[in-house]
Amino acid sequence: MRKKVYKEKKINTNKDLPLVEHILMRIKEEKEKTGISRTLFAACPNSISVIKAALNSAKRCNAPIKFAATLNQVDSNRGYTGMNQNEFVKVIKQEAEALGMTSPVMVALDHGGPWLKDEHRLKNMTFVETMGLVKQSMIDSLKAGYHLLHVDPTIDVSLKKDEIINIQTVANRTLEIIIHIEKYRRENNYPAISYEVGTEEVHGGLADMKTFSEFLSILKNGLAKAGYADVWPCFIVGKVGTDLHTTLFDAEVAKTLTAEAAKFGSVIKGHYSDNVSNPQDYPLTGMGGANVGPEFTENEYDGLMELTQMEEELDAQDKIAIRSNFKQVLWNAVIDSGRWKKWLLPEENEDDFFSIAEERQLWLIKTGARYIWTNPTVEYARVILYKNLERRGIKAEQIVLSKIEKSMDKYFYNFNLVDFNNYI
Repeated sequence: MRKKVYKEKKINTNKDLPLVEHILMRIKEEKEKTGISRTLFAACPNSISVIKAALNSAKRCNAPIKFAATLNQVDSNRGYTGMNQNEFVKVIKQEAEALGMTSPVMVALDHGGPWLKDEHRLKNMTFVETMGLVKQSMIDSLKAGYHLLHVDPTIDVSLKKDEIINIQTVANRTLEIIIHIEKYRRENNYPAISYEVGTEEVHGGLADMKTFSEFLSILKNGLAKAGYADVWPCFIVGKVGTDLHTTLFDAEVAKTLTAEAAKFGSVIKGHYSDNVSNPQDYPLTGMGGANVGPEFTENEYDGLMELTQMEEELDAQDKIAIRSNFKQVLWNAVIDSGRWKKWLLPEENEDDFFSIAEERQLWLIKTGARYIWTNPTVEYARVILYKNLERRGIKAEQIVLSKIEKSMDKYFYNFNLVDFNNYI
């Protein structure tokens, strides 16, 4: 029997649109026919488990899936997933092939901009240094076959703590990056790619309607003046209530932003949509897309803790030869990495993890776990954990994946994406 080989879904359109924009176009057309709104779901691939779970969930829901990887996760010199852009795309394709996927699979860069990779800030890079690396990362993403690039130059480490970057500067740097990519793409005959611009972050960007409209006007005029009037971002990131510590999606703000973005031919993308309490409101307000990431690390952690509990019970029955001690290994690795310090509150002590309140300790471990899944010690402990349970007939990996998939299914259903492949 011939082995089924995964091939990226080919879409034929009159305008030869990039895949992301074609799907957004079909969402719009179907809404006009049926009145049903849809929001494109993007998973931030912070582990191999998340990649597998996203593909499983997309196949089960018969829906398109988009991966949005940050430079911390995947980059030219590799990120904490251990992959560069080319390897990342290959892994997705291989996992899709193993599942016999027919769903459209999109790959995107999330938050591409100066100093948005932790390494760039920790090394105190100059603007010229970090901008050069970001541009190269985007070129490598283009060459690897990414479908969309998020251009987000809203960080400037030279500014004072409470100083907000000028929106003209943000627009100019956005233009510089897009023009650099487009010039290279056209000179080397790469397929058209989609763009996303803006940020929801409080450190600067599209925080109010005046700034929002000003940014888009500068961008539109700048692209036209440079000879790239045919290039325009399909997604604009909007500040819609959700952030690292809040989970309520502000439907009224979203409606206002989507109406303004529509004037420019774009849709609004929400970030930090993790554990959002009202996901059903996203399509109702016309939101074009939503990114979810840390929630899946929490799911993965919870699944692994369920496995460690099973292992402990088996060990108590003298059915385990060598315990993995996975929880202890994981906690030690997160704490030793120091990555948890990135998320500390002002009153918390960065020199003593265990002086922090227990509830916060758990949150920091769950959030920081994504940075160390590929730590060799953690990987080895996970292998031992899985093997100990599988010898007793327990499908360890499937338990972890099912935890993640349950959350992903929630977004596919609430975003009205189930069976949307039938219309693509």
